[in-house]
Amino acid sequence: MILGVICLAQLVVLLDNTVLNVAIPSLTSELHASTAEVQWMINAYSLVQAGLLLTAGSSADRYGRKKMLMVGLALFGVGSLVAGLAQSAGQLIAARAGMGVGGALLLTTTLAVVVQIFDETERVKAIGIWSTVASLGFAAGPLFGGFVLDHFWWGAIFLINIPVALIGLVAVARLVPESRIVQGDRPDLLGALLSTIGMTAVVFAIISGPEHGWASGRVLLTVFVGVAVLAGFVLWELRIPYPMLDMHFFRNQKFVGAVAGAILVAFGMTGSLYLLTQHLQFVLGYGPLEAGLRTAPMALTVVALNLTGVGARLVQKFGTPAAIAAGMSFLAAGLAAIAVLGGGDGGYGGMLFGLIVMGAGVALAMPAMANAIMSAIPPEKAGVGAGVNGMLAEFGNGLGVAVLGAVLNARFAALVPAAVGAASLPAALAAADGPTARAEIKDAFASGLETSQLVGAVAVLAGGLLAALLLRRAERAEAVAAVPVQAVDQVEKAGNGAESTGPAA
Repeated sequence: MILGVICLAQLVVLLDNTVLNVAIPSLTSELHASTAEVQWMINAYSLVQAGLLLTAGSSADRYGRKKMLMVGLALFGVGSLVAGLAQSAGQLIAARAGMGVGGALLLTTTLAVVVQIFDETERVKAIGIWSTVASLGFAAGPLFGGFVLDHFWWGAIFLINIPVALIGLVAVARLVPESRIVQGDRPDLLGALLSTIGMTAVVFAIISGPEHGWASGRVLLTVFVGVAVLAGFVLWELRIPYPMLDMHFFRNQKFVGAVAGAILVAFGMTGSLYLLTQHLQFVLGYGPLEAGLRTAPMALTVVALNLTGVGARLVQKFGTPAAIAAGMSFLAAGLAAIAVLGGGDGGYGGMLFGLIVMGAGVALAMPAMANAIMSAIPPEKAGVGAGVNGMLAEFGNGLGVAVLGAVLNARFAALVPAAVGAASLPAALAAADGPTARAEIKDAFASGLETSQLVGAVAVLAGGLLAALLLRRAERAEAVAAVPVQAVDQVEKAGNGAESTGPAA
């Protein structure tokens, strides 16, 4: 019952990451919002949420995970009410930012509570279901938004969150046990400030990159500020006695391997979906809703495999390193299948096969990765571990869009005739001279998509094998370290036995 409540709370948080995209025309006309204001309506939520993940997780560990889960539900509910009744663009932007604060608390406390209430035998399956909700929310956001907008006004997208928040508050208060750090360490206020500023700046640069150009002064300055502040955060955490994030975790090969894999799972999943939506619309000619429906098989595969417990059973049977290696290999194979088989007018059959294979890979690798991260961090730091997991996902998401998008643009710009000289497909088609030139431009774009998908496949495969190798080495090191202890125990038992039998003899 607790897991069901947690997953419901997490689902509405993740739906709100993508649900607003389909409401852009309504917001523009009814709130008279400018393009910049619409972008801030969408980005304020994810920006605040990403920036506060680590701080939210640390607060949950210190002040109580149940308490912070309830605070997150309350903030999310109040923010949804204000957003649904907003009368101006400024009000909606502020409400979305408030929802982002609640979302950060919910994403970290939900995973931390899962780690606290499930033992090792059940935890992999529970985390698998928890991560399945992430895939479902990501894919269902546009579909849910489109359904609501067909029947109600745009504010209903947010007001539907309120009963979920109220049910969640009652259920959490009655069902979820409280847990927190028992030792009295001091709060790391400067660390919280530095991590929030640094992550916000980096995520803002990732969001701004596609619009302003990755080499623009605005983006480069924001990246520099974010990286510099995060470097200061690392130095500060190494100096103080009670750090928010213990940097010694990064000496643990198990933790490092899980970190590398988590980034690359998000990299492959988000980057591939970014490319797929363009492939379906620009190359295969589907509309936005049709394109959204045709990307759903990947999420449905993840849901089917994890809700039935298949992914968890495979992880328990073959071990975390093997599960991660297999999952990342499936993810890479799916990307390659889409690149090779998904082109042409009848290319959706090949794409469908690739999406199902990718879904199987995500279903296997993502829960194993999250479990590896959480098991490498002490249980009393479960909130911080959940914050790290969320930060890695945000970073991998941005990295996937940035890197694979850059490969696509570079390949497309190289193949488009110099007379057209445009770096985007709509601009190139508008400037094309005749149907022959337009056909050449579409072929160049399809070639760019194929190249970027193959680059993503290689990166995911290499990263997955590296993560599995690091995790395997960490497990062997732990096994070797445990041998002397077992030997000493056996010697002590033998000695005790000799002492007890000596006098009798």
